[in-house]
Amino acid sequence: MTAAAATTADRVTLDRRVPPLGGFNLTYLGIELKRKLRNRRTLIFTVLFPIVMFLIIGLPLKDEPLTATPIAQGGPSVGAYIMVSMAMYGAMMSATQTGAAVAVERAQGWSRQLRLTPLNPFVNVVIKMIAGMLMGLLAVVATFAAGAICGIQLSAVQWIATGLVGWILAGGVFTALGLLVGYLVPGENAAQITSLAIVLLAFIGGLFYPVSGMPDFMQTIAAFTPVYGISQIARAPLTGESVDLLWIVNAVIWLAIFVAGTAWAFRRDTKRV
Repeated sequence: MTAAAATTADRVTLDRRVPPLGGFNLTYLGIELKRKLRNRRTLIFTVLFPIVMFLIIGLPLKDEPLTATPIAQGGPSVGAYIMVSMAMYGAMMSATQTGAAVAVERAQGWSRQLRLTPLNPFVNVVIKMIAGMLMGLLAVVATFAAGAICGIQLSAVQWIATGLVGWILAGGVFTALGLLVGYLVPGENAAQITSLAIVLLAFIGGLFYPVSGMPDFMQTIAAFTPVYGISQIARAPLTGESVDLLWIVNAVIWLAIFVAGTAWAFRRDTKRV
């Protein structure tokens, strides 16, 4: 073998073969879920708090009609409206706690370690979003189960539609928000910022009470918040309103903003590797 051939054979290449689907795999997803389920304090808070709020606020109103259709004839109750809202709040809180975990990863250097692997940054965001959404599903199921046990009456279509729409939209949008905060904010501050943001957005966006009951200027502000579109869509099966295209546009735009921001923040955080 010539000296040139030996040099070529011994040369270390920096090229890495990108795995299928950018590195997405169920093993990594399972690890993310196990990490979240081990955090019992966060798990208890995000699951129990919506249930307690429903029992305090919604349960006394379970026999109060929400629409002109009486409850005895299949109409929804105010208690059902509050149950759906609290389930969405739980999904949002569960989802955004992903941000706190990301901030801890950054402090420990784990996010930089990931950049040494062929894992695509966007796939990393997607995996964390799925894990956050699955935690949000747990909050929705627990709140709906409490409502059903307490006598909330809805049709099968209303149970499924409000649950799925609330979980998918709230979980997707606010998992992305939590990740964005987690990549931008130091670990010790991420959880506090995301929790405060959810509370403020829930009040301003009309999650806890109808937007129609707000002053005109507040209704205008509410329409531009990330909570507005998803809450209106999720509760449409109860109120009987037709889904407004602007609600969908609101949810899609905020989701796109948070996902794009998270991917950018992830790259910026690890670009010095």
